[in-house]
Amino acid sequence: MSEGVERLRRQLDSVEDLGTLVHTMKALAQVSIHQSERAVRAVHLYLRTVRLGAFALLRDSAIPAPPDMRADAPRGLIVLGSDHGMCGRFNDDAAEQAAASIDAARRDGASLRLGVVGARVAAHLEAHDAHPETRIPAPGSTAGITATVQRLLGVVDAWRDAGIEHVALVHNRSVGAMRYEPVVRSTTPVDLRRIADIGGPWPSRRLPIHKMPREALLAAIVRQYVFAALFEACAESLAAEHGARLAAMQAAGESLDERREELGTKYRRRRQEAITAELLDVVGGFAVLTQGVPDPERDRFRA
Repeated sequence: MSEGVERLRRQLDSVEDLGTLVHTMKALAQVSIHQSERAVRAVHLYLRTVRLGAFALLRDSAIPAPPDMRADAPRGLIVLGSDHGMCGRFNDDAAEQAAASIDAARRDGASLRLGVVGARVAAHLEAHDAHPETRIPAPGSTAGITATVQRLLGVVDAWRDAGIEHVALVHNRSVGAMRYEPVVRSTTPVDLRRIADIGGPWPSRRLPIHKMPREALLAAIVRQYVFAALFEACAESLAAEHGARLAAMQAAGESLDERREELGTKYRRRRQEAITAELLDVVGGFAVLTQGVPDPERDRFRA
């Protein structure tokens, strides 16, 4: 076979290997999406429990509204992204949404402290001239979300000790099987009216009682609410990341199918040309070797 045919064969083998890799990554992304969605549903149930506790504690109290943020008040911003690529514009979109919040803080003359989850989104933010002071690895699966949230709580506590009460989160949230949208959500200060809103009456005939001091119990409820909100954001971001990766792998698979068909057509044509050329060489060589050699059968027909 000619060198061109062998080169096409190697290219076809490479495309087949890439196709196997893409198929595996699609399967892993689908499994990860289901796990992340289950984590989101679980944390929603937990948030419901926290709200029930806040409602029972604050039902007879006048709940104050959270203080308005001054235009020049110091702020904290946490951006959730990924540590891995092959997920399209997932990190670009989160970084662009965060850049809009950063620009707003700069216009207001407010100081801003920036933290990120994920090395990829940190690189995109630096391209926007925003340099994170805190970098946390993104969770690779739902099992790692709790550790990430605990580190984020430490960051929020440190900022609060430094006088930063207003902390916001930027992350991507799934809006379909393979679609997402960037969102901005306030984390602190906590709106107690929102926590205590259970969307209806108490679900049983009796209200719970408590023996802990009211202020200590309220602080614990608020702490659990912040934890659950951070967990929810991380789980939603993880689900959106895997959805974006599934979409990217879907597009890559379609491109590989087209490339495989194109290379297959070229390979079959070149291989047929090579076989035809070899046969012609054999026939031509045979004709040269037999030139001038008597052939009784041939001579009989000529006569």
